[in-house]
Amino acid sequence: MTSSRRAVRWSAACAATAVLWSAGAAHAAGPGDNTTQPPSSEKPSGGSDKKGTLSAGVSSIQLSYPSGGDSGGKKGNLAPIDPNWEPPACWYEPAFTSAELKEFVDKDGGGDVGIHESWWGKGLWTDHYRDGKPADNFDLHADSNSQADGYKDYNEGKDGRFWRGVAPDDSDPKSWDCGRIMFWVDANEIPDDPNAPTPKMLAEYAYDKVKVPETKVELKPEAKSTVNLPTWAWLDKGTFKDVKVRAELPNTPLWAETTAKPKSLHLEPGTADAETFPASGECEINDDGSIGTPYAKGKTKQDPPCGIKYLRATDGKPYQLKASITWEISWEGTGGTGETMPDGTFETTQDMDVQEVQSINR
Repeated sequence: MTSSRRAVRWSAACAATAVLWSAGAAHAAGPGDNTTQPPSSEKPSGGSDKKGTLSAGVSSIQLSYPSGGDSGGKKGNLAPIDPNWEPPACWYEPAFTSAELKEFVDKDGGGDVGIHESWWGKGLWTDHYRDGKPADNFDLHADSNSQADGYKDYNEGKDGRFWRGVAPDDSDPKSWDCGRIMFWVDANEIPDDPNAPTPKMLAEYAYDKVKVPETKVELKPEAKSTVNLPTWAWLDKGTFKDVKVRAELPNTPLWAETTAKPKSLHLEPGTADAETFPASGECEINDDGSIGTPYAKGKTKQDPPCGIKYLRATDGKPYQLKASITWEISWEGTGGTGETMPDGTFETTQDMDVQEVQSINR
């Protein structure tokens, strides 16, 4: 008789408890009992890998960077201006054809049959996907788990794929919204499920992968300013350009392309004893893609279109000038879909020393 193990992987946000079935017997395992993990030689390392394991933490979504992704220098992820915006917590995507699942099981593959459930040993897989026995989904927000009907011979001869849940972070309570174990979907169809992938979901996934260049503004005077004399700030044209990230879901027609377009530069002097130009601190991008105007000789006492005037000198500790670029986000995708998403920002900090005007009495 083949021994098999079924482990429920509770996130820290939900419970520190697991359930273990072995050869048909069930018992509860406490937090100190390591029964939720497979033996070290079988431990998942991500995706459906060469070790024969399957992980719900690794997606098959393919990313590419049509523009802006290969620019040099330091980069970072955008922070959405809307604090309520967040990337998708979980979704379903195609994994195995019937033949591929049969091969996976025959090799005694183990791993995540659902986001929060792992099956280790051949018996659990064959019971459900070969011999037609029902199994539980995991519906954390329902009074009881729903049941998934079993399959006969892995649906051999049918055209389609088994779909699985994916969650980049299974400790996120929202990942429990995708509580189904791996299920069948006919070819050229998208599952009828609230967490089925859509072009918008792929666009949100791509937004989370956008990386933009570090914001380092040109300053005159550089790094050291003088009380009551304006410091000019600018970014040359071509410093920032549109960044595009394309996300495609294999074995579906779904795709989306998310575009981040530089919109404005925002300056925060790092002290209340300062004025910004313009007063809002928001320097709009020019038609040629530049921001502000470079300093030219003779403009020392003029107010710059983009810049800062410090009113008090530093005292051994520089002010922290924060410069952030606001990026306008939009997307387009399958079937002519598309819309805008919340703007994003990326911020960097520069040291600013400010000195008093020196005068000489003769």
